[in-house]
Amino acid sequence: MRSPYGLDIMDNCTTCPVREDRLFCNLPKAAVESLQSIKSTSTYPKGAMLFVEGQESRGAFILCKGKAKLYTSSAEGKTIILRIALPGEVLGLTSTISNRPYEATVELLEPSQVNFLPKAEFLKFLSQHGDASMHVAQQLSANCAGAYEEIRCLGLSASAAEKLARIILTWAAHEIRSGQKDIRITVSLTHEEIAQMIGSSRETVTRLFSDFRRKHLIATKGSTLFLKDVPALQRILVQ
Repeated sequence: MRSPYGLDIMDNCTTCPVREDRLFCNLPKAAVESLQSIKSTSTYPKGAMLFVEGQESRGAFILCKGKAKLYTSSAEGKTIILRIALPGEVLGLTSTISNRPYEATVELLEPSQVNFLPKAEFLKFLSQHGDASMHVAQQLSANCAGAYEEIRCLGLSASAAEKLARIILTWAAHEIRSGQKDIRITVSLTHEEIAQMIGSSRETVTRLFSDFRRKHLIATKGSTLFLKDVPALQRILVQ
């Protein structure tokens, strides 16, 4: 089924072709059928917000297709992007389980399919399906590990160049581990958003991208980023 945003919508969890590749959704048949009965599917355009920091939690959201940024803002308007969520992640887990307000704002970076799980039904579902509860625990653990790495990046990196090199290498980690020679990744973030991730300014990020291109560490074409010299990027981290 096609949506107004050009997405191929998979409305039935039991027949989803990528379910077994997703951490949370890779569940026994009975659990998937139960999940199907409580979720509602929606599509959203780029820039839509699933929930806002401080808003009373009303449930969790499975990001089926698309990407989203999680960010927090100060009273003065300063914004820090906490992380980028990818397909298969469940958003709003901590707040839904602890019955607390959402701790961050979630904004979609591209047209997306999202399954909403109302709080009461979702908590009942977890109490009835131990495998699902274990998958929730695994995702929360992964989120915690990611937060530790983000703090390490921001707190221990000596320069903005090191922070930018580290985040580029993180985005391309799968391709680097698999030994790909021609590494290219799609970057959905603006320079302003990347600056918000590394605690810098848009001007600094733009200057660093130009510097990396001049040194032939990377190349860019539209939203595509080509890693031309991975060893040189890695050396920036240990200087």
